[in-house]
Amino acid sequence: MRVLVIVTHPNIENSTVNKVWVKELKKHSNVTIHELYKQYSDEIIDIEKEQKLCEEHDRIVLQFPFYWYSSPPLLKKWQDEVLTYGWAYGSEGNKLHNKDLILAVTSGSTKERYQAGGRNQYSMSELLKPFQATSNLIGTTFLPSFIFHGTYHATTEEIEENAKEYANYILSRDILE
Repeated sequence: MRVLVIVTHPNIENSTVNKVWVKELKKHSNVTIHELYKQYSDEIIDIEKEQKLCEEHDRIVLQFPFYWYSSPPLLKKWQDEVLTYGWAYGSEGNKLHNKDLILAVTSGSTKERYQAGGRNQYSMSELLKPFQATSNLIGTTFLPSFIFHGTYHATTEEIEENAKEYANYILSRDILE
């Protein structure tokens, strides 16, 4: 199984978790790391290249820090430009059908803040529903997200252990909902 990890972190060098995740994933030969902000610092996306990259992989992982209850802006732009009618959806848009889609999300806040009655009032699952709706439209199998809560207070050891769990998770053939 070939896994494409689309990393969308606007400042990965200063990241506490995402850069450790990337470092861990680079140890796996069947994982392609694709860093959008490094690839497209000018934010001009090569649509054909991106579509071909998606077609070449069995599982697509969207990795990003949670920004204002969504993803960083370049990932939204990537979705708008790459997931085109006739390619990703529509009567002949089937290029992503039967591929897996996983979200790998980091959040500075604790898990308790993402629930009914918590500071953010909604669960992370609820807040990520637009990605699931997109997955439904483009014909991918939406697998459970891998979420790291509490990046602001995590220790180096916790982050490194989590990175190994993350790699095992996205490479697993047996992800159950």
